[in-house]
Amino acid sequence: MTALERTRTVAVVGTGTMGQGIAQVALLAGHRVLLHDAVPGFAEKAAVGVSARLDRLAEKGRLDAAEHEAALSRLIAAERVEDLADAGLVVEAVVEDLAAKQRLFADLEAVVADDCLLATNTSSLSVTAVAGALRLPGRLVGLHFFNPAPLLPLVEVVAGAASHPDAVTAAYDTAAAWGKSPVRCADTPGFVVNRIARPYYAEALRVYEERAADPATIDAVLRESGGFAMGPFALMDLIGQDVNEAVTRSVWEGFFHDPKFTPSLAQRRLVESGRLGRKSGHGWYPYDDGRAAGAAGGADAAAPHTAEPADAPRYIVVGGDLGPAQALVDLAVEAGIEVRPQEALRSMNRIELPDGTALWLADGTLGEGVQFDLALDYRAATRIAIAPSRGVTDAGLAHATGFFQALGKKVSVVREVPGLIVGRTVAMLVDLACDAVARDVASAADIDTAMRLGVNYPLGPLEWGDRISALWVREFLESMHEWYPTGRYAPSLALWRRGDVDEDVVSS
Repeated sequence: MTALERTRTVAVVGTGTMGQGIAQVALLAGHRVLLHDAVPGFAEKAAVGVSARLDRLAEKGRLDAAEHEAALSRLIAAERVEDLADAGLVVEAVVEDLAAKQRLFADLEAVVADDCLLATNTSSLSVTAVAGALRLPGRLVGLHFFNPAPLLPLVEVVAGAASHPDAVTAAYDTAAAWGKSPVRCADTPGFVVNRIARPYYAEALRVYEERAADPATIDAVLRESGGFAMGPFALMDLIGQDVNEAVTRSVWEGFFHDPKFTPSLAQRRLVESGRLGRKSGHGWYPYDDGRAAGAAGGADAAAPHTAEPADAPRYIVVGGDLGPAQALVDLAVEAGIEVRPQEALRSMNRIELPDGTALWLADGTLGEGVQFDLALDYRAATRIAIAPSRGVTDAGLAHATGFFQALGKKVSVVREVPGLIVGRTVAMLVDLACDAVARDVASAADIDTAMRLGVNYPLGPLEWGDRISALWVREFLESMHEWYPTGRYAPSLALWRRGDVDEDVVSS
């Protein structure tokens, strides 16, 4: 099998937002498309909705007149399952309920030909389980589109335990022929994106629960220092707190309550209160007609903490290698701050300010001085989070603040916690990605592609791990594990092995 021929019919069952989006993609790829829904009249309404979207594309010049007319002529509302008999591919996008999906595919199998490819768009259920009741389970695969399907390029092509390799290849090639960027993955909880993305929300929630920072500050730090397009709290509000928590809980239960995926009590309480995000008018932030009230999501209380201006130090003393933060030395020189190397500090890997206050990159420990957070790119970062230990004076904190401000950064002072914000988030993303590769969930290249295209990360987590070194990430998580000995931060065996490779390179 290869890509579905354009002369073959595509049926989409389930006519909600996702179903309509998938239908639009198949239509514009040149297929005849049948829309079907179990609720009478819904298929016809969906066809009207898809037609309206095609009309808007034509009005904006993104679809020429001939293509527009041809696409409309190929769109058909099918009121009965029997009307789908000539389909070469059926994509299911109904409610996330295993029994409902199994019943639907059993009904379809009684109607369509044996060479018809069947696909489920499930985001949380086992593809293997969906196919379990079929006479020919080998022809069912997962085709997980991301919403909105016409705009987002990523499609996870999921091989269930019984999926035939030819069926998986056909689904992959069809998604590629439709202009998508497909990635292959195994049938595990969360597939690629929903599995590996959990720490982006979980670590932000943990920092909030420990009262180290408020949501607006955490969001700002991850955007302006971590390089992420949207902060986790704003993103949870956009997705819907109930939906986001349900995915987290599904992955956690799918991995038999693995502590790396433990849900958040704070988010549970938010869901119980009915504050579901934009759709309810309030989540972590208040909203007005679905739009955030204020730049960060709601009045003054939603503004991130930003320190007042402070004087820059005349010089700094740099001891040892600052690792991922080494770029700060060049930035200091460019800012006119004298840099004084000092051999006595070489084992400390610190920056020392004139008053003796030490600055050190958050590494999963707690220590004396002021720790600062990891950044994707210290030159491009516009904000840095710093946290003083209990022994730091107000003057010392002001000097640390002034140092980063002199480098052109806004400074958010947060409460001291191991790993701060960006550091612990990135370390966990890298660890889960390494573990997924080792378990053959997906290739390293596909994982990085999925995370960049599916959730718009600035770097794939494996690429990010290579940039800062797997050894650094491993040692970071080892330190975190000492503070939180629950298993949540224990480095995976795969990360250990990658760290060993880095260690061998350094020692040679």
